[in-house]
Amino acid sequence: MHDLDLDFVRAQFPALASDTVFLENAGGSQTLAAVADRIRDYLLTTNVQLGASYAASQASTARVREAARETAAFVGASDPECVILGPSTTQLLNNLALAMQGGLVPGDEIVVSAADHAANVGCWRRLAARGIVVKTWPIDRDTWRLEPAGLLPLLGPRTKLVAFTHVSNLLGTIHDVAGLTRLVHEHGARVVVDGVAFAPHREVEVEAWDVDYYVFSFYKVFGPHVAVLYGKRECLERLDTINHDFITELPYRLQPGNLNFELAHGLGGIYAYLDALGGRCPGAGSPKSRAFAAIAAHEERLAAPLLAALAARPGVTIFGDRRPLRDVRVPTISFAVAGRTAESIVRAVDPSGIGIRHGDFYAKALAAELGVPDREVVRVSMVHYNTPDEIERLIAVLDRVL
Repeated sequence: MHDLDLDFVRAQFPALASDTVFLENAGGSQTLAAVADRIRDYLLTTNVQLGASYAASQASTARVREAARETAAFVGASDPECVILGPSTTQLLNNLALAMQGGLVPGDEIVVSAADHAANVGCWRRLAARGIVVKTWPIDRDTWRLEPAGLLPLLGPRTKLVAFTHVSNLLGTIHDVAGLTRLVHEHGARVVVDGVAFAPHREVEVEAWDVDYYVFSFYKVFGPHVAVLYGKRECLERLDTINHDFITELPYRLQPGNLNFELAHGLGGIYAYLDALGGRCPGAGSPKSRAFAAIAAHEERLAAPLLAALAARPGVTIFGDRRPLRDVRVPTISFAVAGRTAESIVRAVDPSGIGIRHGDFYAKALAAELGVPDREVVRVSMVHYNTPDEIERLIAVLDRVL
């Protein structure tokens, strides 16, 4: 049993003291007070350029280096130089595609998925203008997952990269990253995995999964607007520099204009919080592992009543696996109601003070494939600071407005 100390959890997020119930967390989570405190402290005490000999610059340099070291540990990487910080997942993936294109020749192939956010699709599709062949890996409508059977026919001797999501930001179902990565490697290609919808919910272990590249945004993991791209050193060193021509060392060759120092320092508030949370959770493993085990168990308890309530209502279609099991899905739940637009449902919920959202959430190919009106769904996305009472409150409102 993994018990989550919700009083401790919620006390770390000042926004939760408001009257709003935040159930649109896949669009951006609330921010830890510790993160904001660290950003403020950096700006007011060490806001200078790195690398100088005077004391304030040395302190600033140490803080940014510590941010890289801690971020590497957070994602399960042993080498801090293999961690690239940048403004967003979209920007980091565009940077990666730019740095990679010099190693590609016309006729080379890239596979993208039909389940992905546009961030891990558009940057690769644009390479078609250089003669790169881009193929699409379809989602299996029976399992709501990207299955090996759908990928195998797309792999060939010219396949260089397979880009796919760890968790769909519409469906919530978890893909077997380690298994899919192994399959791709057996065919001589590399993988780039979008972990945006996974990282707030489960522990990231890039080296254990053997991924080549992995990327996500921290503003969805209780932090500021900064993102991380991990890459294996052997992969990163083959990329073109996208910084000044004379900058070739890692990570700076992939950080044009450098990283945001204060936001990087702020990330330490996330890591300290998860360690403190894990210290309050029973079980084996590191504090971070215990924290995420407790988070997974709690989120399963949050998802179960909402999935059950939606499944029991006539005319409601749930997109994704209907089981709340922590190994199957995260608590990001999308649905549509026959005869109702997604927007009308969300606007009917708004007066209750509960924040949910409608849209395609930039998973445009998937939204089109689902066949819902206006290619939009209603999305409810929970994280571990949400409470069972909040979910019951949402269910009561949905009972009234649907």
